[in-house]
Amino acid sequence: MRLVQPESLEAAAAALGNGSRALAGGTELVPLLRSRLVDAETLVDVRAVVPRGVHGTTIGAGTTLAELETDPEIPAALREACALAASPQLRSMGTIGGNLLQATRCWYWRLRYPCFLHGGSVCHAREGAHREHAIFGNERCASAHPSDPAAALLALGATLRTDRRSFPVADLYRLPTEDDRDVTTLEPGELILELDVPAPDSSVYLKAMERQRYAFPLVGVAAARTAGTTRIALAGVAPVPWLLASPEALDEATPLPRTAYKVDIARALVRRALEAL
Repeated sequence: MRLVQPESLEAAAAALGNGSRALAGGTELVPLLRSRLVDAETLVDVRAVVPRGVHGTTIGAGTTLAELETDPEIPAALREACALAASPQLRSMGTIGGNLLQATRCWYWRLRYPCFLHGGSVCHAREGAHREHAIFGNERCASAHPSDPAAALLALGATLRTDRRSFPVADLYRLPTEDDRDVTTLEPGELILELDVPAPDSSVYLKAMERQRYAFPLVGVAAARTAGTTRIALAGVAPVPWLLASPEALDEATPLPRTAYKVDIARALVRRALEAL
């Protein structure tokens, strides 16, 4: 394996692709490499070329979760989501750009079962152990997306800028299909650079997890209100961060036999979040 440390964005873009992987905080990529879930001949260290810091409503993708959780310019929902996302050690290293691209924590995928995301024809969780899995969008894959900040950014209506284009954070994610098993829409070698996060009138992030701290969400609820319009997004309930059209849309959930409890948790957290707004 080779490590490349480009000094410009152009050099980083040229080095990406053809089996290379971008490396920033490494809290996501390094464990995947160690588990052989990701293969890479070259790692491209992008820390010197990806923007870092908060400037008004713009957040550099290289900004760490620890920096975001303490910045008073950041909307409350994103600060709270970052603070609840992981241990202090991981938050001090993990970047917001990398966090958005987290892989599922589904144990079947992590143990390299021939599941739907790995190119197989079945979702082993649907018939196996699935207490922590999805209640929405789980027809082909029942994995649950683990990112707390992604749900907050979805509720906040954030926009993402890469080295090639700009688009809403909602368009970063897609449910896997027979033709494309990926859950993000980034092109090969495309690099996330910045996020634009509009300032809401009020926002909040609430989370239910197995432990009081430092655990992935069983259910996370982000809510943001701007000019009388409220957006609600969920973490831990679908293969991608899930935008909820309304509290009543929880009636459309399709839980598996051992995930029905998540619907009850989501109802309670949505109610509390709306009250908090």
